[in-house]
Amino acid sequence: MQDTQRPFQVLGIQQVAIGGPDKQRLKTLWVDMLGLEVTGTFRSESENVDEDICTMGSGPFKVEVDLMQPLDPEKKPAVHTTPLNHVGLWIDDLPAAVAWLTARGVRFAPGGIRKGAAGFDICFLHPKANDAFPVAGEGVLIELVQAPPEVVAAFSKMAT
Repeated sequence: MQDTQRPFQVLGIQQVAIGGPDKQRLKTLWVDMLGLEVTGTFRSESENVDEDICTMGSGPFKVEVDLMQPLDPEKKPAVHTTPLNHVGLWIDDLPAAVAWLTARGVRFAPGGIRKGAAGFDICFLHPKANDAFPVAGEGVLIELVQAPPEVVAAFSKMAT
């Protein structure tokens, strides 16, 4: 469905999140072999995650690769059961995007807009549709991330 009145823009990839039972094994490939830099960590009991935040690229075009393991493999969310856990997209106006998408039947995961691991406002599109919300990620969890002003400006400049 093409709608020229969309009040937001997807700017680019903000992150790719990869889950596994042991993030040290993930770091062997992504950090030791491919050379990504660990720039932060995030632990959350409520999200059942222990993650290392790695980056590639620089400036507004930097992309995160989050390497995640569960704090408890028996609890949910089970960040390790889907190896490609989710894809994060930079959004220029997150509240407008959520309102517009919700009004058009897109299903969001519980939690609403909140601060994410990297400090940006985020929310998630649910991977599965239901009767009330017939549009979803078709098996893929998608994170919408509010782009900071410098990222919005950089992508705008690139587009001209």
